[in-house]
Amino acid sequence: MTELHAGDVAYLGIGSDINSTHLRGAAEAPAKVREVLHNGASGLTAETGAPVIDDPRFRDLGDNAIGDSAEEFLGIEKLVTPIVNAGARPLIVGGDHAITYPILRAVAQHHGPLNVLHFDAHSDLYDEFEGNRLSHACPFARIMEEGLAKRLVQVGIRSVNAHLLAQTERFAVEVHPMNAFRAERVPLHFDGPTYLTFDLDALDPAFAPGVSHHEPGGLSVRQCLYIIQNLRATLVGADIVEFNPRRDLHDMTAMVAAKLVREIGARLLTPNKKAR
Repeated sequence: MTELHAGDVAYLGIGSDINSTHLRGAAEAPAKVREVLHNGASGLTAETGAPVIDDPRFRDLGDNAIGDSAEEFLGIEKLVTPIVNAGARPLIVGGDHAITYPILRAVAQHHGPLNVLHFDAHSDLYDEFEGNRLSHACPFARIMEEGLAKRLVQVGIRSVNAHLLAQTERFAVEVHPMNAFRAERVPLHFDGPTYLTFDLDALDPAFAPGVSHHEPGGLSVRQCLYIIQNLRATLVGADIVEFNPRRDLHDMTAMVAAKLVREIGARLLTPNKKAR
């Protein structure tokens, strides 16, 4: 692995979709996002003009193809552990949302229980789904059971059922659903180490058609960027997941994912924004 230093942002792809339901294809996302990030259609800076991709602290570790066994999937934790142990902050492009569980096992092992800010159309709190407790419908049940998160804030939720509502109550999850969404109600201040996980289906399909589970009535890109750019927290890592290139139109979703890499990357390069 490339030598990392405290304060670096470690950008890597984790191509895994063995735990996806309905459709596969998310494992192909890291390569596509990397292609679009460097195709010259957009710059390499954040909206503030701050360098991101060209910042010497932004370290590109390449893409990792994950095999289909449970052992190889859970081994994602071993990919992330050296990053956090070096004092660097992972910025990971998946892959489906199942990967957040082994990632957070590594991050929480280093930092302790985390605040987690979770953008998604789905709460991903199933105890099991179709007999699979590692499904991309389940990562936050595993995360909360293991005490990896001390606070879970979910933004954009708009697909629930009785079981998920019960799980939300069981784990004391703070939910900001779309049917009552007000941007000003989303917390921007988090005390202690904070991890950001962004499922692209949090966005309305008009902004991100390249996802496996279209759920109309979602967030806009600008609403999400407002939250990310104004977050007052110590960010210790982030992931961007559930982009499925097989369903994309004219690279629309790939471009959104690349923009999120730049904007979240900028926040990770200046991770200690405090509350105003």
